[in-house]
Amino acid sequence: MSASNKIIFGNLVYSCVFEKQRGDEEFIPDFFLGFQLSGETHAFHAHGHTIVTENTVVLVRKNQLIRTVKYPNKSGKYQFVSITLDKETLQQYAIENKITVDTPFRGNQKLFFEPDDFLRSYFLSLAPYINKTKEATPKLAALKIREAMELLLQSNPDLKNLLFDFSGSYKTDLKEFMNQNYMFNVPLESLAVLTGRSLSTFKRDFDRTFNMPPKRWLLERRLEEAHYLIKHKRQKPSAFYLDLGFENLSHFYFAFKQKFGVTSTKL
Repeated sequence: MSASNKIIFGNLVYSCVFEKQRGDEEFIPDFFLGFQLSGETHAFHAHGHTIVTENTVVLVRKNQLIRTVKYPNKSGKYQFVSITLDKETLQQYAIENKITVDTPFRGNQKLFFEPDDFLRSYFLSLAPYINKTKEATPKLAALKIREAMELLLQSNPDLKNLLFDFSGSYKTDLKEFMNQNYMFNVPLESLAVLTGRSLSTFKRDFDRTFNMPPKRWLLERRLEEAHYLIKHKRQKPSAFYLDLGFENLSHFYFAFKQKFGVTSTKL
């Protein structure tokens, strides 16, 4: 059976697969609140590796690069449901509830947060909509989204300083960011947004920082890591080439020999 992603209502998306599935690199532009109904999601990101287990609720921060592997449970089913909290929705909620940001958010800086049992119960209450035994009117859909935000703030009031901080983007440290995210095969436009820059400014700052264009640096950095994995970790290219951002093995083998003068097998 094939994988499926269904929009249940508004910003609510249901994902279901029946065999292990490796996801592509994704640029997460908005916050989203998710619930692992069955199976596990293994998420790889700049801060490491996070496993979202069954019956876990997570709030994923916006402006992240992430790669996922979806694992069905023993009965052969993977199910994940998520609600996107986009800027427009959050701004409207902030206006209606007169929310202002007091101080910068200083909580957990990791990719995932783990809210409480009230949110688990909330997601379980969405089962009739997911199973299509009940239809949600636009008004009810909007109320369900607001209910999720109410419960989220109830679980941690300080999250208001994270969710409702609409201040403009700021430039991140380019060297630190690139060394944390070089393995993600995403367009340069996404990297520019994540570092708080326009594409032209990103390229200009990149050349000033690394003394070479972004694409050349990315290839060099990935090949250096590949060299280390082969020589010191005794790993085969087929086991890691996708994880390092290479699109196929042929490209990897050609680039590797061109840089090091030998094939990967001769290391």
